[in-house]
Amino acid sequence: MTSLAAGETMGSSVLVLNRTYLAVHVVGVKRAFSLLCRELAEVIHIEDGQYANYDFQSWREISELRAQFKEQEPHGDWIRSVNFEIQVPRVIRLLFYDRLPKQTIRFNRRNIFARDGNKCQYCGKRFALSELSLDHVAPRSQGGQTTWENIVCCCVKCNVKKGGRTPVQAGMHLIKAPVKPKRSPLLSIKLGNPKYESWKSFLDNAYWSVDLK
Repeated sequence: MTSLAAGETMGSSVLVLNRTYLAVHVVGVKRAFSLLCRELAEVIHIEDGQYANYDFQSWREISELRAQFKEQEPHGDWIRSVNFEIQVPRVIRLLFYDRLPKQTIRFNRRNIFARDGNKCQYCGKRFALSELSLDHVAPRSQGGQTTWENIVCCCVKCNVKKGGRTPVQAGMHLIKAPVKPKRSPLLSIKLGNPKYESWKSFLDNAYWSVDLK
């Protein structure tokens, strides 16, 4: 799978299930095809409301048929090589992995930005990631902790204005109080994209904490 694809396609994501069909991870296209080629996983494709299972070879064959007869899905991604064309799967299932999904949402910069929608929580404007920082609502110098409930997305201008003060001390107001999300913020964003519609069959409230890689 080395000759191939457009950057946008390779930037897509693939949902990974364990052997008992529970969502445990989200990986990139390259990693997904690596697992399929090594026969460590199979493709799970929803057809007429039912699950169909394919190994790499059978998935390649059905992809070639779809490409030949132009039966490509409206939001599908495809990889083209010199010798064949193959559709990027949306869901794969690990054949030798039974571990249950983690029930915690990782506390990190990406998830905080996603939770806050890349908006400064003081001025309400949306910025590029390079123009955003993280702010302790109650500053560390006053005992503030580094937690979901005390960290917000903040633009550089508002961060400088606030300094080492609380919002009240700085005469500023939070748009909304920060809370720990019940679902993975990054997954929530992914599920807003029509091409990941099939993920919803495998993701419920109990398993929305799977990590995006």
